[in-house]
Amino acid sequence: MRIRIVDAFTDRPFAGNPAGVLLLDAFPADDRLQQVAMEVNHAETAFAHRLTDNPEADWALRWFTPAAEVPMCGHATLATAHVLHSTGAHEGPVRFATRSGVLIATPREDGSFILDFPTAPLTAAQIPDGAAEALGAEPLAVFDTGSDVGNLLVELADEKTVRALKPDHRSLGACSERGFIATARAEDPARGYDFVSRCFFPNIGIDEDPVTGSAHTALAPFWSQRLGRPELTGLQASARSGLVRTEVRGDRTLLGGRAVTVIDGELLA
Repeated sequence: MRIRIVDAFTDRPFAGNPAGVLLLDAFPADDRLQQVAMEVNHAETAFAHRLTDNPEADWALRWFTPAAEVPMCGHATLATAHVLHSTGAHEGPVRFATRSGVLIATPREDGSFILDFPTAPLTAAQIPDGAAEALGAEPLAVFDTGSDVGNLLVELADEKTVRALKPDHRSLGACSERGFIATARAEDPARGYDFVSRCFFPNIGIDEDPVTGSAHTALAPFWSQRLGRPELTGLQASARSGLVRTEVRGDRTLLGGRAVTVIDGELLA
């Protein structure tokens, strides 16, 4: 199998969120996919194969963390679209058949892609017992993000609080089966972003995800309502960092970003 490592939501190597991408003739057994994802050991590894008998989609796409398959992943979808176009395997918009329905990645003239994803439904929730202590900050508000995203969105006091978080990942994982998206309004929008976030998913093998596209399907409607604008830019303030352009269009959210291939090799096992 040919395997590529792609940094997504960035225009330079060693930033953004790395994903493994494998283009296959068909999906092997699930345990084989999970073994490969464990070996790659990035937040997600994407597996795709071409569809010839589906009028609604061009490629089938699945995503695995080192510990589990996930229902939706933004950065690995962006990485896969980048590989398809950079290798000539596909031209124009790509329609992916996934567990979250058909997701479309559209290339732009500047080399970036626009991802068309379902908007996450937000409902008010309670912070699980012990989660605020494990996270290291008291939330202003908490929202459930629905089954596709599957995490709790936690609004914190300010950008400095989000950046300073040093969660106890073991305790955070024990508080809930779900992950946590911590966010706050940007301190200075003149820096080129409107809100910041960090994402912690210890129960699926990812203590902190560098840049999480799927989380922005919840962050975008949350901040668009607060700030009164459909188009925003989010900064995920991890060590690697990355920018995600967002636009809320009712029940769909558009995510914009770039990607760069950093490793191109062969899986021998």
